[in-house]
Amino acid sequence: MKPLVFVAMPFGLKWDVTHSFQIDFDHVYERGIKPAVDLEELEVIRADEEQGGGVIHLPMFERLLLAEIAIVDVTNQNANVFYELGIRHAARPRSTIIVTANEKSLPFDIALLRAVPYHLEDGHLSGEAAARLVDAIRAQLKAALKERDVQDSPLFQLIPKFPGIHLPHEVTENFRDRARYIDATRQRLAVARAANDKSAVAAAIREVENELGPITEANSELAFDILVAYRDFEAWDEAVRFAESLPKWLLENSATIREQYALVLNRLKTDEARTRALAILQEIVAKQGDSPETDALIGRIYKDRFNKAVEDGQTLKANGFLDQAIEWYRRGFNADPRDYYPGVNLATLLARRSTPEAKEELRRVVPAVAFAVARLGGLNSQDYWQIATVLELAVLGGEWDEAMRALTRIASLDPAPTPMNLGSTADNLKLYESIHAGEGATKVAEIAQQLRGVR
Repeated sequence: MKPLVFVAMPFGLKWDVTHSFQIDFDHVYERGIKPAVDLEELEVIRADEEQGGGVIHLPMFERLLLAEIAIVDVTNQNANVFYELGIRHAARPRSTIIVTANEKSLPFDIALLRAVPYHLEDGHLSGEAAARLVDAIRAQLKAALKERDVQDSPLFQLIPKFPGIHLPHEVTENFRDRARYIDATRQRLAVARAANDKSAVAAAIREVENELGPITEANSELAFDILVAYRDFEAWDEAVRFAESLPKWLLENSATIREQYALVLNRLKTDEARTRALAILQEIVAKQGDSPETDALIGRIYKDRFNKAVEDGQTLKANGFLDQAIEWYRRGFNADPRDYYPGVNLATLLARRSTPEAKEELRRVVPAVAFAVARLGGLNSQDYWQIATVLELAVLGGEWDEAMRALTRIASLDPAPTPMNLGSTADNLKLYESIHAGEGATKVAEIAQQLRGVR
């Protein structure tokens, strides 16, 4: 069998260590790391603790212990990645390749270890930088396979006869079979999610779920994938059913999965479900403090309650829910003003509130949100939510040409945005219809209708 390369690095967009710009780690992986492994005709598996809901699970340890080669990206000094690097160095004497875009600012404890450097431009690899990284990693891979007597683990270098970890042959075989199964299952989910028929997508996800069987430590990383797959295609009942079938230990150990559980509960649109969702999220805030993600989810629940109260003509109740939503979005934005998501929702609801105090706060919030999203790329971004934020700010300000540019950009994204993403933004735009009058309200309705038809 081909030697296995395990890649430990963050997923998606993450801040650099100075919090001055975001790094697209998926871009680094796809252009600089994976091509090098493919050219050497090796198998590759990427760490997935974030996709798996933030759970440190059995497969993670297996891959660190058993993979012939590990590539560890320490660029943004991510705590999970350092933890994984420590486990790897304690288990294997050799074949651990460290890569970083911040070679001159490595933490003291690993500053003396050799690292493969790469250069970023605005958080991305240029074509030239990607080619250099591919060549450098290929050289390291070749050396790792040939130089069996060279140790790169500080523990094995400094402690004579350090034993390391040796596992039975059958453990290695089971690990490889399970790793291949998980990779194949993720590919099946990706194919299912590419379809346009919601019912067909839900059926395909349910088939994967049924084949998975009971959730254990061995397959728990797929639980998050299945839950998010149901969520993205608005299969709310299926998502809630699946979340409630998860074992207690998994829910207790993953705030990320609990947040997603609360999100899909809210989408059931019943008072009972929303009350349960609020209890879940408020417990997370009580334990971990304010965060843009959790606070924004609470804000969304109160915003949905506000919309429902408006539809029912319950003005007093609607005003109370609106105040609650504003407060939670404000808390989320204050927790990290670089996070535009709670900020743009705060701006929307302040405009809807339209009191003198709300207008004054809105005047301060809009530039901050615009700056937060612009520094990440704005319309030039590949991230749906960033472009959707530009769209909402443009609609809020009545900048219709800018709104159409954002809408056109969303329509050209590849992969296409999920129904949940498009529907969420379209629902937000309904609030702007009451802010704009006459022709402006008509334009908002037209934009929302076009947005829903993007997929």
